[in-house]
Amino acid sequence: MTDIIEELKQRGYIEQLTNEAEMKELFKKESVRFYIGIDPTADSIHIGHFVALMVASRLQKAGHKPIILMGGGTAMIGDPSGKTDMRKMLTKEQLEHNVSCIKKQAERFVSFEGENAAIIVNNGDWLSNLNYIDFMREIGTQFSVNRMLAAECYKARLETGLTFFEMGYMLMQSYDFLHLYDKYNCKMQIGGNDQWSNIIGGVELVRKMRTDEAYGLTFKLLTTADGRKMGKTEKGALWLNPDKTSPYEFYQYWRNIGDTEVRKVLSLLTFLPNEEVERLSSLKDEKINEAKKVAAYEITKLIHGEEEAKKAEESAKALFEGSGDISNMPTTKVESTNMSLVDAIVQTGISESKGQAKKLIEQGGISLNDVKVTDLGYTLSEKDFKEGYAIIKKGKKTYHKLEI
Repeated sequence: MTDIIEELKQRGYIEQLTNEAEMKELFKKESVRFYIGIDPTADSIHIGHFVALMVASRLQKAGHKPIILMGGGTAMIGDPSGKTDMRKMLTKEQLEHNVSCIKKQAERFVSFEGENAAIIVNNGDWLSNLNYIDFMREIGTQFSVNRMLAAECYKARLETGLTFFEMGYMLMQSYDFLHLYDKYNCKMQIGGNDQWSNIIGGVELVRKMRTDEAYGLTFKLLTTADGRKMGKTEKGALWLNPDKTSPYEFYQYWRNIGDTEVRKVLSLLTFLPNEEVERLSSLKDEKINEAKKVAAYEITKLIHGEEEAKKAEESAKALFEGSGDISNMPTTKVESTNMSLVDAIVQTGISESKGQAKKLIEQGGISLNDVKVTDLGYTLSEKDFKEGYAIIKKGKKTYHKLEI
């Protein structure tokens, strides 16, 4: 088998791993079962999960076997990693609905057929029926509270008050690893680098209780040059569900990334060969925009399919280059042409409130059909809908079509 661990390092995925030399040898000589966990706290996964699914996909293509673990049980608590407040607790019915939605999305990125077919499991199936006393006697005795409190995942919560409820998360996630080891001979957990403490907990639990080697691997979180998480838009997270983030908005996000982020995005979120990644990310000045177009197209194609990627590309060409089809631009249907510009801005979702919309107009940030509007009382009329639609633009990059 190929040295997939080295390949992941070359693409820039790996942040931390346990026992690298042994892990490499294991992955060369046999097909390894590994798992990745997704807590169903929403009815869609977002771009942060996509990095994880890309790692899972690459491992599977190299001959290894993915387990996609849906956290129907752990999400009843919520991972405190990186949080200053306790997560909102969801009902069982909400969690079941979210699990069902996310399963359908995950199936797009890993194969569930063939010799190394992926499987989907839900930890609610084994965590929900645990006996508390038995669990604490068997699993709780394996963990040092002193070491847990020193873990990175709890630091932010210690300042505002970490509940015992949340401390149990590490034990439950570690128990997941033990359960998957026992049932599926799972040898490795992968996750974002904010999961390192939890992953180490599981690795050590398997080693202690089964006297066998287990492994952990974390990958880099998708961040901008200044350290902020990528995938945040004005409307919130960059979702993979087209009903939450349209293919056009999704495409435009990647088309507008900073120059310094091109190499990372091409490496982590596409299957382009290393040589092509190097060529594109080495382009300078205006030419780097061609690399951004490639990145936007390739990533949108992976998430939404080639047809939607082409539609998004055509819409972008029509808006920014004066050619192409605008029919796939984000569109809001209106019953009448007679409405205030402020209401139109809010209705399209360009702004969340009338106050915010007015501020944009006052600051000269709004154009109607390519004409800047600064009149707060401006009312749209038939003349603004000459071909049955009007286009509102915020700044240079956000467009939305109003259609009769």
